[in-house]
Amino acid sequence: MMPDRPPVSSFDDHDPQLLAVDVLHRLTGRGETLATAESLTGGLVAAALTSISGSSAVLRGGLVAYATDVKADVLGVDADLIAVHTVVSSEVAGAMAAGALTLFASTWAVSTTGVAGPERQDDRPVGTVYVGVAGPAGPTPAAVTAEEFTLTGSREAIRAATVVVALRVLLDRVAQA
Repeated sequence: MMPDRPPVSSFDDHDPQLLAVDVLHRLTGRGETLATAESLTGGLVAAALTSISGSSAVLRGGLVAYATDVKADVLGVDADLIAVHTVVSSEVAGAMAAGALTLFASTWAVSTTGVAGPERQDDRPVGTVYVGVAGPAGPTPAAVTAEEFTLTGSREAIRAATVVVALRVLLDRVAQA
């Protein structure tokens, strides 16, 4: 059983643990499930969620898709999409979330891709981050969105901030559904 607490908006919305609790509470209350597909965060989003007791009621699974071929072969991200937009793009972030939604048969999926550094990737500067979310869209199977963020700091700081951003974006989408 997850600990009771008021919504995260009443607390520090930069704490990944509080955000994870809020995500899990909202989805548990709705009987919905979640999956993750992570690249630059390397499983940190799933780790934040699974650190909360009772998370197994919501989290179906997660995949660290660090290599480009894993994004294509396991998540089903179209190779042409990657060739045109690169793996560091909103298009690929959205496709990763959609792939995780299908792979894990979940209600919701969140994905992360970007450049944590120390060097640029695919001509994108360090701190360029994309978060994708796939979820219910009424009569259609899924609605996919992706957002770009520019984060600063060390590699570790960018990865940690991406976890917070991903959970906040997911919360916003869930609240709108």
